[in-house]
Amino acid sequence: MGLDVGDRRIGVAASDAEEILASPLATVARDDDEKAVNAILDLARKYQVKRIVVGLPYSLDGSIGAQAGKVMAFVAKLSECAKIDVVTWDERSSTVTADRLLAEAGARKDVARARRDAAAAAVILQAYLDSRKASDQ
Repeated sequence: MGLDVGDRRIGVAASDAEEILASPLATVARDDDEKAVNAILDLARKYQVKRIVVGLPYSLDGSIGAQAGKVMAFVAKLSECAKIDVVTWDERSSTVTADRLLAEAGARKDVARARRDAAAAAVILQAYLDSRKASDQ
């Protein structure tokens, strides 16, 4: 499962059982971190997730900025409650990539905005899956 954690919403993506293809799954409101963690863990149980990959928004120079600090705090809360591995993955430009892919797919702008977070989570998860495949070869 992949997550794109924002201040107001968390995009969620899942892969197939063979870990080949990531797909957008849902968007979880982040009004309250405890509720958001519980919603994510409910989805993880429902889809029998083995690992949660959380996008970490490094700055362009590779440093950890304020937003990455917020995401790391959320990851700490999620890790405390999860009975599965929670890992972070560099997510620089995942939202830009998701916007481009949605536009190429012909999504209307209002539809694209609604799907952006889950699509960004899918971009993060796909990059993670691809890197694992590359390291296995």
